Amino acid sequence: MTVEGRAPSIPRPDFRGPIAYGNLKLSSRYLLSPLAGFTTSPFRRIVRRIGGVGLATTDLVNARALLSRNERTLQMVESHPEDRPFAVQIFGSEPNAMAEAAQLLVELGVDTIDINMGCPVSRIAESGSGAGMMCHVDGSVALVKRVVDAVGVPVTVKMRLGWDANSITAPMFAKHFEDVGVAAVAIHGRTREQGFGGTVSLPGIRSVVEAVSRIPVIGNGDIRSIADAARMLQETGCHGISIGRAALANPWFFRQLQEWEQTGTWSPAGTFDERLNLMLQQFECLLDRNTEERAIVLFRKMAHWYLKGMRVQSKLRGDFQKVRTRADMDSALQRIREAGPFDGNRTGVLKDCPIPVPSGPNEQW
Repeated sequence: MTVEGRAPSIPRPDFRGPIAYGNLKLSSRYLLSPLAGFTTSPFRRIVRRIGGVGLATTDLVNARALLSRNERTLQMVESHPEDRPFAVQIFGSEPNAMAEAAQLLVELGVDTIDINMGCPVSRIAESGSGAGMMCHVDGSVALVKRVVDAVGVPVTVKMRLGWDANSITAPMFAKHFEDVGVAAVAIHGRTREQGFGGTVSLPGIRSVVEAVSRIPVIGNGDIRSIADAARMLQETGCHGISIGRAALANPWFFRQLQEWEQTGTWSPAGTFDERLNLMLQQFECLLDRNTEERAIVLFRKMAHWYLKGMRVQSKLRGDFQKVRTRADMDSALQRIREAGPFDGNRTGVLKDCPIPVPSGPNEQW
């Protein structure tokens, strides 16, 4: 990337037409992935304010907890007029519970429902949910059909390539899901066995694209730059891409992708001061639904990534994690504002901030 943030040397593929999930037309092919603890309503709102997002999805939601009207779960599926269209991702292994949860979400005004078939975390996968669904072909297809038949909004599925390298089942599942009425599938190009290790298999995602004939396929995994996005689109033929952790480091990524698609160039991500302003916007969104004290506690986790992306000194980042009151927070932010980034400057392009993924064996997650 050049200093000005423009890189016309990255070629654009022959983009497919606009993406639609059934009758739901998306404004762009760039989607915010569900990311536990991060893709909350406040974050979805500020990313949408920047622009370029075609669809945003909640954290994964337990269907049983949703049906029990668990307060925390109901908060997870809340939306806002700024956050449209939006999807809720649900997980579970019981067809009736999943169908009833989907019906409840329709009552709550969700635009589309996503079934999680890719989460590798042991407690979810080993209960037959998430990536565990990839081990049960007939049962999983029947569950998805049950949800599709239960609601009038588009239903999508996000899955991995398979359980392990010896069972690459995503192409087969994608074809079955297309036949039972799923509106789209998203593919993370790793197996459950890989977790987040190794690299995404672009040929694996392409095999899913080639397995269906009517529905869009969304590619996911290892997309951290415009070049990564170009490679995913060109080598897989997927219709769109879904971005998770890279959006935490760079909430401007979706707008940059849309600019690149339309013009071949893109504007830089936010400066130090613009990131600080965006961070405060997200905090104000949290105040819409929480007390000040609760909002501060909830915000510290997200603020950590904002401050890393702003190249704030580690001591100042650590001090921010200790704030308890608005006065504490304002004082910490004032020190951060005065210090500025430890490398780079307030008005220039900041260095990229990689967001780590879970490490170690899946069984430890």
